[in-house]
Amino acid sequence: MGETMQALSSKPPAPAEPKLAVRELVMTRRTASGETVTATDRLTFDVATGEFVCLLGPSGSGKTLLLNVLAGLEAPTSGEALLDGRPISGPGPDRVVLFQEPSLFPWLSVRGNIELALELVGFAASERRAAADRWLARVHLAGWGDAQPHELSAGMRQRVALARALAADPDVLLCDEPFGALDALARELLQRELQGVWLGSEGTKTLLFVTHNVREAALLADRVLVMSAAPGRLLEEFRIHAPRPRSLDDVLVARVVSEIHDLLMREVDASVAREMAR
Repeated sequence: MGETMQALSSKPPAPAEPKLAVRELVMTRRTASGETVTATDRLTFDVATGEFVCLLGPSGSGKTLLLNVLAGLEAPTSGEALLDGRPISGPGPDRVVLFQEPSLFPWLSVRGNIELALELVGFAASERRAAADRWLARVHLAGWGDAQPHELSAGMRQRVALARALAADPDVLLCDEPFGALDALARELLQRELQGVWLGSEGTKTLLFVTHNVREAALLADRVLVMSAAPGRLLEEFRIHAPRPRSLDDVLVARVVSEIHDLLMREVDASVAREMAR
């Protein structure tokens, strides 16, 4: 009887702390003319541990600034950004940023770029070469370890950057349109690889992925957050329940793509109307 009463009266477990939390975040920037412009305005959202979230919005809505804040590269003007419930005060090995430009070190070989990431996270010197070669094979660049970055195509350099980011084994991967400049085939290859690593992490890796491509967002994300034109605010979120691997022919995916596209077009039209009314 006592055990039954204890079970009935016990409180439900507290909800898990989100991996990333943005609270009333305001970011301002200065234009070339010296004018102060608000890039994001009271932006608030959470990203759960192990969640894959895509962030969409018109140019100038503050998406890159937001990633910089979460990476610890910039401080918010007001509001806060939290990692595991604690304010983000600077960069850390638990977060890695994958930029649109690969940003490889030109004085290092392809393998050397990945070995440097492995060294920074504590890999023994005797293990780095083999580990780097495994990651190069994973992104279909086996045999290119001794090449210099300038000898690779743009798509190949981005594959090296992806391998370097994943080799560091971060808890959080922040992606700033990393596939935007690639051809369709290279883009599809890297989308597939990124999904494979994320699914293989069994819910331990958290991804926040900025893109302008609605189809890419619908193919990759658990949840798509759509931002307004500047100043960036959260307009709407879309949860995508279609099973993986996904196809654009999937009815659920096609429907979400259509709804997000229509929302973005309405926002762009409204933004143009506001500018013309000034």
